[in-house]
Amino acid sequence: MIRRTWLFTFRWSVVLILLAVFCLYPQMSFATAPKDIKLEYDASTQTLTVTITHKSIATDFHYIKYVEIKKNGAEVSKNKYDSQPDPETFTYKYNVPAADGDTIEVTGTCSLFGSKTVTLTIGKPTQ
Repeated sequence: MIRRTWLFTFRWSVVLILLAVFCLYPQMSFATAPKDIKLEYDASTQTLTVTITHKSIATDFHYIKYVEIKKNGAEVSKNKYDSQPDPETFTYKYNVPAADGDTIEVTGTCSLFGSKTVTLTIGKPTQ
């Protein structure tokens, strides 16, 4: 009888602890890093086009919070956002002076969890 009571109490304790974790940290349930980031560079206008795929059903709560741009390892800009303009795929444009051979690195960071980094070498054909 004591063993049965202890087992019953233990099971309910585990269930309650798991429930508390998911209630206190709901972002764990649906936080995702960007699925994809595509970069294009127009040398004539010195414009970097960043297209990000990041699914979200609540774009004011779960969104790409930062887009960080580095050129040859040095930070050019860190852009902060409070929402994302589309629930799935969206594009930002940035003025980034660059020459052939420069390496552009872009990191998109989710407001809840995760990030993705991609690079582009100026003047090198994209595959």
